[in-house]
Formats: sequence, C-alpha cells, structure tokens
Amino acid sequence: MNVSASAPARLPVVYIPHGGGPWPFVELGFGDPASFARLATYLRDLAKVPREAPTGLLVVSAHWEESVPTVMTSPSPPLLFDYYGFPKAAYELTWPAPGSPSLAKRVRAALESAGIPSAEDASRGFDHGTFVPLKLTYPEPMIPTVQLSLRKDLDASAHVAMGKALAPLRDEGIFIVGSGMSYHNMRGFGRPGAFEASQVFDRWLSETVTLPAEERNARLASWTDAPSARDVHPREEHLLPLMVIAGAAGVDRGTVAYSDTLMNVKVSGAHFGA
Repeated sequence: MNVSASAPARLPVVYIPHGGGPWPFVELGFGDPASFARLATYLRDLAKVPREAPTGLLVVSAHWEESVPTVMTSPSPPLLFDYYGFPKAAYELTWPAPGSPSLAKRVRAALESAGIPSAEDASRGFDHGTFVPLKLTYPEPMIPTVQLSLRKDLDASAHVAMGKALAPLRDEGIFIVGSGMSYHNMRGFGRPGAFEASQVFDRWLSETVTLPAEERNARLASWTDAPSARDVHPREEHLLPLMVIAGAAGVDRGTVAYSDTLMNVKVSGAHFGA
C-alpha cells in the first residue's frame, strides 16, 4: 500500500518590533527595563508560533534598501553591525545562522514569476534587524536564513505586491518575518505628544491588520492617510516590512500579537495565519 506524505502546513507570517540597536545583549541605559523584558519574552516565544518547525527563514528587515528587492546568497553570512556608539561587546555578538543559496534562488524565482525584478548580494551580512531579534527567537541558529531587502523607493503598494509574490513560500516550510518598529521617530521618543501620536496611530494600525485582506492591503498602501502617520514614521522604512507581510498573508486575517508601551510610545506586532 502506498502511503503519501501529508502536505506541509502553511506557515504563518509575522511583523515584529526589533527593539533598539544591540538590545538586549548590551545595556542601552534608557527605557523601562520591565517593558523591554516583556518584548524579549515575546521574541523568545516567537519560535512557538509556527505549528511545524520551519525549513527556512526569510527575513525582511527595515535596515536594508536596494533599488530592486535583493536577496543574500552567502552560505555563511557574517553579521553587519549597523549601529554606532555602543560598548565593545555590541560588536562581538555572534549569530552563526547558515545562509541558503537555494532559498535565495527560490525567493528570486517567486518575485520574478510575479514580474518583479530582483537582484542578489553574495557578501551582505545579517543586519541588526535580523540577528538581534532572532538571536532571542533562535539562540541556537540552525535554520537556514535569508534576508531580503526593501525597495529604495519605499513604495507601499510595491511592498504589498512583493509579499503577494512570496506567499507560496509559506507552503514550502518557510517562515517569513518582517522586522521593523510600528513607531519609529528617533527625534520623537520622549517628546511631549509622542505617546498620544503613537497611541492614535497604533489604534489605526491594530484595526487595519485585523481587516479582510483587500481592505487591509488598501489601507496599508495609503498608510500616510492614517492619523499621526508622519508623526510616527517621518520615514517609513520601519513600517514597510509590515506591507510585505500583509501581502504574504493572503486572505489570512491578522491578530495583534504584541502590544506594549516601549520607550514611552505604543508599539505593536502582528501575526497572520498563526
């Protein structure tokens, strides 16, 4: 009797806040320790979100932009310490996750099948939007990991389209992670009115991710119409990973999986298909 293997489960997609710089592996010296501890717990628990162990990780980080979506192809990516002014220990961190040229090739094929030009980079390393949160999630980094860039033009609709093209990877055991921050105004932290602006935008964002796909994606594509949008994101690179994740979510509706006050502003994360 022939017994056919069951199809792999469709993996969820997630948009996470990655904290600040090399936190929590180096003391930042600011912010409420208890709220940072809760974020660390959330990121550690992220490994439990996929119902089956991923065969690969695809990370879209806010800290990499190219003219076209670009994938890392190194089989052994280094770490890119793209932060400044921290103690020596911040530049001695390790997270030796293997790369995956084969997954990178599959990512490019998925994009190009949707008519989206792409490129590859054989020397690029994991930036802190990838290695810092995932060092918490996967402290023993054995899962092949590939990072994908944003587009330099920061076009929200184009990033939703990127996600739609990548959605089939979910059925191939790939856990797609968007790493950013739902609040990212470096001059706004701690200023009068910052919490109120973040709270208004967070309410809009939390409502948006739970909507049916068509309405959700339309709202995200025109995110600058949201209340306090530019107060919260003077530049949108930390929000755009959510657009990719929303596109990859397909018809799956989102849930607000993390919501807290961090550095005196509201910050949220969203899961789809979990």
